Amino acid sequence: MRYLFLFLLFPLVGCTNPASNFMVDIDLQGHRGTRGLYPENTLPAFLAALHIGVRTLELDIVSDAEGTVIVSHEPWMSATICSHPDGRPVSKEEQRSLNIFEMTYEEVSSFDCGLRGHEGFPDQQAVAATKPKLVDVIDVVNAYAAEHGIPAPVFNVEIKSNKEHDGVYNLPPVEFVQLVYDVLAEKNMLEMSTIQAFDARVLEAMHKIDPEVRTGWLVGNEDGFDANMARLSFLPDIYTPNHKYVDAELVASVHDAGMLLVPWTVNETERMRELIELGVDGIITDYPDRGRQLLDNFSR
Repeated sequence: MRYLFLFLLFPLVGCTNPASNFMVDIDLQGHRGTRGLYPENTLPAFLAALHIGVRTLELDIVSDAEGTVIVSHEPWMSATICSHPDGRPVSKEEQRSLNIFEMTYEEVSSFDCGLRGHEGFPDQQAVAATKPKLVDVIDVVNAYAAEHGIPAPVFNVEIKSNKEHDGVYNLPPVEFVQLVYDVLAEKNMLEMSTIQAFDARVLEAMHKIDPEVRTGWLVGNEDGFDANMARLSFLPDIYTPNHKYVDAELVASVHDAGMLLVPWTVNETERMRELIELGVDGIITDYPDRGRQLLDNFSR
């Protein structure tokens, strides 16, 4: 597996012992693997996050023209991070025309999305990286965990979907969710996965297919807990808001409803500490190394 050589670089990220005991029971989730340290949603990022000691790998998925589930935040080649097969940076003007939903996986994998780095994450290690298949991420991560005696992580899978993109950049929700469900079932990963989405249609479709699959309701608005919950016909397992909306009242409301609260995307150590003290159940972060260090030394 051609990415394993990258572990020669991993001491640079300041990893601690992944088997160390938590002083508080917090689900540390690596956002897009570990976007602050390695190219997002790539095998190097997922393996680095696992090495750091995350409990959960958070990732985004889209599909290509062949119905292959691809790990990517955008359903196109991003002008921020991706390059053409000949090395030319993808431009903002053309990025949406480089539609993964219209590509074969051979075409998808010909683009590099790691060597340019990311201007928003100056500490990110630039490495050659392509957008992987979900099945390959599962296989590589689980094999590495088994080989190194690390607990297999949970996969927090965000299905990227909105009405404007239906049939243009993504499958309609029912078809897309079934496609993802079949992959997870084939890999025996249903019990080790959470499906999250901003699109209520995705969660409704998954709940109809299999109500036992864990679901997470992603929230990025100021409408409030009651209004957001009214948009679903069932109670998901996890409420996942932007961390700036989390206060003591929201923590109480989520827990009183019987759900877990796991906010996104928390990158500053002091805010992580504040959220832990408020009583959140997990943290999604681009810098799981910071979260790992905080948890290893946390007391309350």
